[in-house]
Amino acid sequence: MDITVTINGKTHTADVEPRTLLVQFIREQAGLTGTNIGCDTSSCGACSVHIDGEAAKSCTLLAVQADGCSITTIEGMAGDDGSLHPMQQAFMENHGLQCGYCTPGMVMAATSLLAENPNPTEEEVRLGLEGNLCRCTGYHNIVQSVLACAKS
Repeated sequence: MDITVTINGKTHTADVEPRTLLVQFIREQAGLTGTNIGCDTSSCGACSVHIDGEAAKSCTLLAVQADGCSITTIEGMAGDDGSLHPMQQAFMENHGLQCGYCTPGMVMAATSLLAENPNPTEEEVRLGLEGNLCRCTGYHNIVQSVLACAKS
């Protein structure tokens, strides 16, 4: 099936197998490998992207379902000059990452959370990120990163 999606402001048109997952399309066809495949069951959130401004797990969607949509991946979060997005900066400054595998999905979910709730409590951040798993940090510094970004 032919699809056309806009990823990070760039139009991508391709003929895809109807069963191709969006995460596979992003990584293999668009060549954007910052979106990680973590579990293939929608449990971990490592594949989170923004679709038309809303956070979504790209392993739960077929590429054909995104036809006509605007997608932002972690690569699209940085400024045109290469400067980090404030959430990326907050993760760096607050040690919100260790191995980094979950970080792209966490950043995408966290920015979506702050778009909906610009001044969350610690509990609201924890609830808002419960669909994203980190096997390294224990979440404390991730939550502190989100709260720091909210205050900036």
